[in-house]
Amino acid sequence: MCGIAGFVGHGDRDDLLAMTRALQHRGPDGEGIYQDLANRVFLGHRRLAIVDIAGGYQPMPNEDETVLVSFNGEIYNHAELRQELVERGHVFRTDHSDTEVLVHGYEEWGEELPVRLNGMFAFAIYDKRRRRLFLARDRFGEKPLYYLVKPSLFAFASELTGLLHHSHASRSLDMRSVQKFFAHGYLPAPNALYEFCRKLPGGCYLIYEIDGEKLAVRRYWQFSLEPDESLTEADDERLAGELEGLLIQSVRRRLMSDVPLGLFLSGGIDSASVLGAATQLCGRDFVETFTIGFTEDSFDESANARATAKALGSRHREELLDLSRARNLGPIVLGKMDEPLGDPSLLPTYLLSAFTRKSVKVALSGDGGDELFAGYDPFKALAPARLYERFVPSSLHTLLRRLVGRIPISAANMSLDFKLRRALAGLSHAQRFWNPVWLAPLGPGEIAEIFERPLPPEDLYEEVLALWNAGDGKDLVDRTLEFYTNFYLQDDILMKVDRASMMNSLETRAVFLDNDLVDFCRRLPNRFKMRRGERKYLLRRAVRGLVPADVLKRPKKGFGIPTGQWLKTMPSEPPLVPVDGVRMERVAKRWTQHRAGMSDERLFLWSWLAFQSTVQQPVERAYVPKGVKVSSAAAANPA
Repeated sequence: MCGIAGFVGHGDRDDLLAMTRALQHRGPDGEGIYQDLANRVFLGHRRLAIVDIAGGYQPMPNEDETVLVSFNGEIYNHAELRQELVERGHVFRTDHSDTEVLVHGYEEWGEELPVRLNGMFAFAIYDKRRRRLFLARDRFGEKPLYYLVKPSLFAFASELTGLLHHSHASRSLDMRSVQKFFAHGYLPAPNALYEFCRKLPGGCYLIYEIDGEKLAVRRYWQFSLEPDESLTEADDERLAGELEGLLIQSVRRRLMSDVPLGLFLSGGIDSASVLGAATQLCGRDFVETFTIGFTEDSFDESANARATAKALGSRHREELLDLSRARNLGPIVLGKMDEPLGDPSLLPTYLLSAFTRKSVKVALSGDGGDELFAGYDPFKALAPARLYERFVPSSLHTLLRRLVGRIPISAANMSLDFKLRRALAGLSHAQRFWNPVWLAPLGPGEIAEIFERPLPPEDLYEEVLALWNAGDGKDLVDRTLEFYTNFYLQDDILMKVDRASMMNSLETRAVFLDNDLVDFCRRLPNRFKMRRGERKYLLRRAVRGLVPADVLKRPKKGFGIPTGQWLKTMPSEPPLVPVDGVRMERVAKRWTQHRAGMSDERLFLWSWLAFQSTVQQPVERAYVPKGVKVSSAAAANPA
């Protein structure tokens, strides 16, 4: 796990050093740079050493330094690929570095390389002979990758912070992206917060031709459901056994590490399934598990996690926090984000990562299980929502929204009044808008109220609508599964976990996102994911022999914090730094109404706090000390 950065064109060695230093938290174990001054190509790397600690330094070249790579991530099938490449005549210099597989893999397969990879990755390859850069991101976007395009400059980095440390970068906001952020609670790729910047979507690669400054983005994979409708309930046991085997195989692949490794453990089925598989592979008392608990009952899952750990025999570590103390970290953590995120669970994820990093360097997680197996509350709401849409006239809907708006506001986790308000907000729109609006800090009408030049709904949600239209003929459940997996998982959940963990120099690995396991899920009809109101139906059957029976019966709780209550006093003064194009008096009014208990604005206000905390952070181009590892080509051509 690492941080990567680089550019072609305007700039010098100081720009590269500033960019890589800004990513030091992603890779505290080492730094390397490469520079080809004749072609104005600069590559940088910050290393968090996990695999082949002695031999994995980067940027890593091939034998004659005509191909070099700067890589962030893990390739779980690197041993198999290495063997195949050796049989094809490639000579490896490292003992078992997955990075070197990328170098030789690109030589052998070119643009087909990403298709062959099972892992999480973002990398940049400099092809000196063909005078081009080849960048790629893993299928789901577990690892981030941003780029900047201006005349005579192409730059890339693991985080926007890295890009902003280039002397030719701009901090001017892209107001189209700002509106999309408040319409989603996250920024869907390829949108990025600043002008000239973009986010490479998961499942895509990018080619930048140095001659002519030509750039092309191409998709090599996208999550799309292709259910095998020949499967019936008679196949339940066979499919459950197959799924169990795929889960164990995925865990085995992700146990690959040369450093201490552990597991995030909540009270739910996903992380318990990962622990059950790990215990079967490694035995009891081998796996370390980590849990953050809270003193407030409606937000605390620590007792359930503790019971799971005891039943499965993990070496369990737990930290209990008072949320009134933990909330002081909110502005600090949000201020470290280079892209705003409206998901308050960022804070407990950060705390869990900090706690885990005290003991291990790698943690397995259950991320992806909800998206693949219909685990979220909206999946249960789809059937009644269809009936509501069909039988409730608009006049009655308006009255119901007004009545629900008068229900006293609860500070409890996922309270009934909160769910009702969110559900009715989505049902004010056509089906194609339900999923994004249910999650939105601001609906289309509220966007029009706050922004001076509001985007119409079709533009706010253009990426989601393109996916919806491509799914013509699929039922609402499958379209909802595709929405959560292509958007919410990538740009909210995985982005949150990446930033929270990397702020603490911790690598996380999502077990459910293994290529083989995902392909199995893509071909499952949704009746194996949700049956007669039971979510994660097949997963529960598959792990019956791996986890305690009571875990399978627990309702989903979520990883939350009392955002609504906190925002009544945190921060002491509402953050109201003026933003061009935003009606600040409307923003101030929402803060006032929320703090007076007149309305529940928690999603918008947390998103606003995240936005203001992000854009107000200064860019300090600190000098990087000497001692940076430079490749031989760079040493021969010092800046």
